[in-house]
Amino acid sequence: MLLARRAVRTAARTNPCRSFSASQSHLNQRKGLVLGVFEKEGGHHLTEAAAGFDQSLSGKLSELLKISGPALKKGKSRIFYGIHKDFPCVAVVGLGKNNAGVCGAENWDTSKENIRHAVSAGCRLLQDLEVNHVEVDSCGDAQSAAEGAVLGLFQYDQLKSKKKPKVTTQLHGSADSFEGWQKGVTYAEGQNLARLLMEAPANHITPTAFAHTIEEKLAAHAERVTVNKRSQAWIEQQQMGAFLSVTKGSEEPPVFLELHYNGSSDCQQPPLLLVGKGVTFDSGGISLKPSPSMDAMRADMGGAATVCASIVTAAALKLPLNIIGLAPLCENMPSGKATKPGDVVTAKNGKTIQVDNTDAEGRLILADALCYGHTFNPRAIVNVATLTGAMDVALGSAATGVFTNSDWLWEQLHKASVVTGDRVWRMPLFEHYSKQVTDSQLADLNNIGKYSRSGGACTAAAFLREFVTSPHWAHLDIAGVMSNKDEVPYLKKGMSGRPTRTLVEFAASLAHSG
Repeated sequence: MLLARRAVRTAARTNPCRSFSASQSHLNQRKGLVLGVFEKEGGHHLTEAAAGFDQSLSGKLSELLKISGPALKKGKSRIFYGIHKDFPCVAVVGLGKNNAGVCGAENWDTSKENIRHAVSAGCRLLQDLEVNHVEVDSCGDAQSAAEGAVLGLFQYDQLKSKKKPKVTTQLHGSADSFEGWQKGVTYAEGQNLARLLMEAPANHITPTAFAHTIEEKLAAHAERVTVNKRSQAWIEQQQMGAFLSVTKGSEEPPVFLELHYNGSSDCQQPPLLLVGKGVTFDSGGISLKPSPSMDAMRADMGGAATVCASIVTAAALKLPLNIIGLAPLCENMPSGKATKPGDVVTAKNGKTIQVDNTDAEGRLILADALCYGHTFNPRAIVNVATLTGAMDVALGSAATGVFTNSDWLWEQLHKASVVTGDRVWRMPLFEHYSKQVTDSQLADLNNIGKYSRSGGACTAAAFLREFVTSPHWAHLDIAGVMSNKDEVPYLKKGMSGRPTRTLVEFAASLAHSG
């Protein structure tokens, strides 16, 4: 074993890729390769691409794997230097057991998750070595490999003077997997767009700036997409009193962003309606939040970010269905004009709401958006919001909470989440909770319910249900999955952009099921 370790160290010392300074030719190349290996009793089982690479080296890769230590566990990686003239650095990553498949206990496809995890680890390792171009083994699932690579390499450093090297990726090996790879890249870029919007500071992503960014992203699909940036005057004309009550404390004007993606050849096809909460900064209003971690409330527009990013992705994929996206965008700020606790406001459908807590503002803006959305006679409605801290308490970052009046819609969302690994979990919509929000001293509804702390995520969902008549509606509370520390290994620390890929997969499934 001592001899084996010396052999690996010698290979590392004699290869200039380790520092990228010993050889100008290697400095210019800065190319890397990520290959996968499955767990096998007593050793490794190479993927098809890794086996082909090994064969081209007359078995050198297999030999190095044997002498470099114990078998690679899933998500772990090992670097080899100087073993191939085109790739100064080769990262070999552990994929876990071959064909692990769908796990009912975990509610995801374990094989796909293992690939995402492993590929992201390999790509990051090469990025740390200042490699600027990486070829990636499909590992038997090119889409998952692409998602792992693109999601794993994302970082928000737009406002830093010193940035990490940008890394480009491409599929290594069989051209048969190219379509899956491209699909994975598109899915991951969609989630990264949501991460970009959520991570940006609130003075850079105001309601106006948010709407402008999405309009720019959709410009390439102008033949299929219509973007309407509705002004405050339009919002007032629509009598969206609940939405307007939230906007009153801020100097930033609200925007009601309306997106129409017409992907179906049947222009009469009822659209899928996606509605996202778009509070670009949430101070809590007069019911001011505690100052620690208030900066994270720049991402309180995560619902709008994931919804709009999903539509950008659907357009890029040319999905054959019609989608309408609605994003009420505003800030929730305290001022002399702000809504006061105890005020009563009137929603678009005429229902009055007693606002006992101005920090329960997301449900107010969604209420008016849901009322407006029904005018399009959608086939299904999905609203997405970082709505309640109670959701984070209930599920943490493991899954998005789903409240729905439709078993069919739940099944579709759940099926999509198993594929993406970005899980959902069904929560109750009992009449028990509805009674709590309709028992109000001054108005038809109370925005925090009778017992403000008990079942907070459930009472918030019950409040939204008061503005829904569609038989197929789902409310996704994404407060718990808004950010990532280390829970999802292929996402770096920061805003997560979840569950964008699940929304896209759900829309794609809907499109192809007719």
